[in-house]
Amino acid sequence: MKRLVLSLLAVCCLVSFSQAQTKKAPAKKAAAAPAQPQKLKGCISKTPYIGAIIVDADTGSVLFEDKADVPGYPASTLKLMTLLVIQEKIDAGQVKLSDVVKVSVAAAKTGGSQVYLDPKESFPVEELLYAMMIQSANDAAVALAEHVGGSKEAFVDLMNAKAQQLGMSNTHYASVHGLPPGAGQKNDISTARDMMILSRELCKHPAVFTYTSVPYRQFRANTPKPFDMRTHNPFVKEGMDGCDGFKTGFTATAGWSIVVTAKRNGHRIIVVVLGSDERKMRDAKARELLNKGFALLPAAAASAAPVAPPPPTAAAAPAH
Repeated sequence: MKRLVLSLLAVCCLVSFSQAQTKKAPAKKAAAAPAQPQKLKGCISKTPYIGAIIVDADTGSVLFEDKADVPGYPASTLKLMTLLVIQEKIDAGQVKLSDVVKVSVAAAKTGGSQVYLDPKESFPVEELLYAMMIQSANDAAVALAEHVGGSKEAFVDLMNAKAQQLGMSNTHYASVHGLPPGAGQKNDISTARDMMILSRELCKHPAVFTYTSVPYRQFRANTPKPFDMRTHNPFVKEGMDGCDGFKTGFTATAGWSIVVTAKRNGHRIIVVVLGSDERKMRDAKARELLNKGFALLPAAAASAAPVAPPPPTAAAAPAH
């Protein structure tokens, strides 16, 4: 009898425990959506971008724009202004491509993308221009700025003076490379429209395409330790029809930007995409806008053409 009672108690305990576990079991949840990548605090990038613009480089006609005057951080696309200031001095005979640039300690200590300059090294201006535009080398940008301007600060003044001269009213430079500011420093600021103005000015100096169109080049070539430089521009890298520039940019707070230009059938367009949340998004938008720009060119040219006067009595050859 005692054994029977103990058996019944055991069964009751098992039933109670099973019911308690059933009550505690949570309802099955639906599959969670994949986590979205978290932005770094202070990041100002947007989906699909902060601003964008397409322009006919030859006429200045804007073929498309979307929030083109909203300010963002240009990151390394800023080096286009560094290039312009130096190229103008080369054209004026004030700087030579063969001039030897001694690497300073400050230049060698510059972070981010670089060619790992050493204070014991010296290079011609031309080699550092390739490094700045292909590898987006921040140390090369500082070395060039110090050589041409006397100091980074003096060169930044030249950059801002040029921006003001060009009418880039929403642009202010604080660096020669576009890296995030250090303590007590300010961010570089620009807009898609201002970057387009800068790019159109660069197109007036064909020599700049020598550097911006190169997909690969060795730095310190013919030395025991050559450095392989590869363009960050996806369209130059893939050999897109007519693409010969200009520059990409990225920092964790700026997002992903690109200024890209291509020339087809004698017509050049420039596309700017400023501050995308993701690299693939930036590249997809830039590709879309490049195709859109070339598709819009005939319509834009037709709309800009003056109304022809009545034909003269005698037949005449059309003007070119």
